[in-house]
Amino acid sequence: MSFRLYDTAARAVRPLEPLVEGEVSIYHCGLTVQSSPHLGHIRKEVVFDVLRRWLEHKGLAVTVVANVTDIDDKILAKSAESGFEWWAHAYKFERELHDAYAALGCKPPTYEPRATGHITEMLELVEVLLERGHAYVAEDTSGDVYFDVRSWPRYGELSGQKVDEMEAAADADPRGKRDPRDFALWKGHKPDEPETASWPAPWGRGRPGWHLECSAMAGKYLGDTFDIHGGGIDLRFPHHENELAQSAAAGHGFARHWMHNAWVTMAGEKMSKSLGNTAQVSEVTKTYSPRAVRYFLAAPHYRSTIEFSPADEATRGSLAEAEKAIERIDTFLARAVELVGEAQVDPTPSTEHWATFQRSMDEDLGTPGAVAALFDAIRAGNQAITSGDADTVGTHVVAITAMLDVLGLNPSAPEWAGAMAVDNLTPVVDGLVAHLLEQRNTARAAKDWAAADAIRDTLAHLGLNITDTPSGPRWSLEKH
Repeated sequence: MSFRLYDTAARAVRPLEPLVEGEVSIYHCGLTVQSSPHLGHIRKEVVFDVLRRWLEHKGLAVTVVANVTDIDDKILAKSAESGFEWWAHAYKFERELHDAYAALGCKPPTYEPRATGHITEMLELVEVLLERGHAYVAEDTSGDVYFDVRSWPRYGELSGQKVDEMEAAADADPRGKRDPRDFALWKGHKPDEPETASWPAPWGRGRPGWHLECSAMAGKYLGDTFDIHGGGIDLRFPHHENELAQSAAAGHGFARHWMHNAWVTMAGEKMSKSLGNTAQVSEVTKTYSPRAVRYFLAAPHYRSTIEFSPADEATRGSLAEAEKAIERIDTFLARAVELVGEAQVDPTPSTEHWATFQRSMDEDLGTPGAVAALFDAIRAGNQAITSGDADTVGTHVVAITAMLDVLGLNPSAPEWAGAMAVDNLTPVVDGLVAHLLEQRNTARAAKDWAAADAIRDTLAHLGLNITDTPSGPRWSLEKH
């Protein structure tokens, strides 16, 4: 297979060789639904959405499982503060997560399991680890169960750390641990926690540890071994390290490739709920168009950091540039349709720009090179429009549309239907504007400049740009 991906575990770019020919299985850790999703969360969704689109374009059947963590220390704490039941609190923000997916044009996962729906699988995994000597029940009668990191010589292989150099795991009271780095598989129920946030277990009523949840759900839906496991780089340790340890210690092959995207930062710091430096997707998309926000997150290489800060002029410029990029794309498509209309063209992209796009995407999902190829193609397409070469324009349209489909930026794609519902009014608006422009042309022909200018100023006041071209005036909405 021509596609190569940087493997976090191997620390090298290596070919993706699917377990099953023609199929790729992907698991990426979803959100802990404690509060509203921000750009740092949704970048991961955009990255894996582009990965999925590219693999599907290459003819592979892609299965994507992305969990929802709906029981967790933070959810219990936040729900107590808000006064809602923990399950209602979690569901509210799960809905917001789905809204954020849709807002940025991400396809939903093949399946999206909730942690609370897989307690049985988690208990089974803990029992296997206990039987194999890689876990123990705390002797303090708390009902806690821990993974014994000293029992697993490979512990630390994903992050490249040695056990003695690691900090203590802060996911449970250390009093019942044999080693401070041991992490919780099961957390015994505490008197101050809701009874509904616990389940019966052989070692005492309680709830699962965060790391256990993902191992159990990945195994349930993708089997003991699958192709790609991923998430944000902040999950590499301890979350993914612990997932790998407990799954491998239970005898599973687990993930064959590990993929991690870099952070979105604000003023140089990781975007984080705990730090309070977040940009909620629902708020950012009120200021910038959703496609521009997606472009902002997808255009840089997934392993490079993206800086976002409303207080930073350069960052505002970046999002403003994303808006301009989307405008360039849409302007080209509109001009091309005027020239080629519904002409039938070869549906297979065959331009040099498409070849460059392919090479970039095949080499570790190289979106910067792919985006450069996109705009080179648009530049060439515009030149062909100027020269009136409809056949060449049609060829470029095919390639550019295919690129936009892979990047999730095609304005005609179904996923943008909700965000761009106003487009349903375009024929009506276009007719009204065309009528006014005809009146303006009549006024200009009669040298009634005052009337012509009045029509132009009225349209400008309504937010429309009027551009006079050799083939007649064209209109477009102003970008704010």
